[in-house]
Amino acid sequence: MKAFLDTNVLVAVIYEDHPHHTASFELFTRFEKKKMSCGAHSLAEVYSTLTRMPGRHRIDSVQAMLFIREIRDRITIIGLTPDEYFEALETFAALGILGGAIYDAVLAKCALKSHAEKLFTWNRRDYERLGPDIVARLHTP
Repeated sequence: MKAFLDTNVLVAVIYEDHPHHTASFELFTRFEKKKMSCGAHSLAEVYSTLTRMPGRHRIDSVQAMLFIREIRDRITIIGLTPDEYFEALETFAALGILGGAIYDAVLAKCALKSHAEKLFTWNRRDYERLGPDIVARLHTP
């Protein structure tokens, strides 16, 4: 089975006191690299989230990059070509996807490109509007 991890799963991996840490960490360590992927855009999202968390959860850029390197070492990173990016925008715009939801849509397109059988996320609702190909793959860790 091939798995695709949403950004929110990756963020939960790093914080031991996160309510989804245990399940996310287990998933993060379960698969070998060729069977697990995430979107290239998730690297920027993880970095942004980790370096902007409130209070004691905020980490500096050096620590954030250590985790980003760990993701790169453990997970296949899937990016879109410019044409694939444009196609994704056209497809999801036609579905009425607006605002920041387009970022989840781009990740969904990466999941399809990776041939993932399961797209793991803690925010199923964000993906349920993206069509039956995505909904059929949705799972929580």
